[in-house]
Amino acid sequence: MYKMAAIGDRASVYGFAALGLDTYFVTAADEAKKLMRRLADGDYAVIYITEQLAELIKDELADLSEAQLPAVIPIPGVYGNTGMGMRAVNESVIKAVGSDIV
Repeated sequence: MYKMAAIGDRASVYGFAALGLDTYFVTAADEAKKLMRRLADGDYAVIYITEQLAELIKDELADLSEAQLPAVIPIPGVYGNTGMGMRAVNESVIKAVGSDIV
């Protein structure tokens, strides 16, 4: 059975534990890269990551985007929205539909 995880600062991802997700409190880029590799090689189908942390490890996320699993989804953290999540959704829509309809 596949699992789901949330990665980011404690304040942003702590609540995901109540939903049954595995939560990982990470703020450093090196630690986040290692964790993403470990989760991607494991049984994780969906990984939520705060936009602030995702910005720090863009290259690692670009490599993971080529794989079928896991789906890595940037989410806003408690420190604000960088717009990265919406840009990712918009890019996915353009790939699927062929034009920007969002």
